[in-house]
Amino acid sequence: MQKLTKKQRATENLEAIAEKTRLYLSTKDTARENTLRLCREIIRCSANAIRAVHRQEEGKAEQLLRSARASLRDLIRNIPPEHNDLLYAGFVHDAQKEFAEASTTLAIVAGKSLPEPETLGVSYPAYLNGLGETVGELRRYLLDSLRRGDLSRCEGLLAIMDDIYATLVTMDFPDAITCGLRRTTDSVRGILEKTRGDLTLVLRQKELEEKLEQIPKKDE
Repeated sequence: MQKLTKKQRATENLEAIAEKTRLYLSTKDTARENTLRLCREIIRCSANAIRAVHRQEEGKAEQLLRSARASLRDLIRNIPPEHNDLLYAGFVHDAQKEFAEASTTLAIVAGKSLPEPETLGVSYPAYLNGLGETVGELRRYLLDSLRRGDLSRCEGLLAIMDDIYATLVTMDFPDAITCGLRRTTDSVRGILEKTRGDLTLVLRQKELEEKLEQIPKKDE
């Protein structure tokens, strides 16, 4: 029997290794593409839900969020156990963040309690970053109310924005853990201060107009 050379002994199982690797990577690639598709669907539904909230179409927003939630569940269920690292990919975080943002925006505008991260099925960092971006949507909703001359909820919404900022600023952990929450919190602070200034200006103007209306006219 002919002896194998050293080179042959070192590589005789290379093709078997390569075949197992191809199968593993092929499965991972398929799982990744499916996950990306579902992430895009979650983001699309979430963005449309926020749009519906601003149009005061709460029923439509709820329907869109149900679709987003179903896609998120499919995403988690369809990832093979050996590829669970995909759950921590940036695109999954972004999809969870958008879903959290839309869900918390709807809850606040509708006057309901905030949904918890576990209820939504999102990670804590995604929830916190989504909650931070909700502040921007609340500013938009508040400004739209001001344009309509509806001041009834503006101070309440500003107080909620302030509560969110006060919570986020206590999450003093490395960005590697919070997925960039510090940057989100800094943005929230700027939005909050700008909104407070805008609302204060409108309220002062309204107060002045009311006082002027109380001044008796000369011909009266």
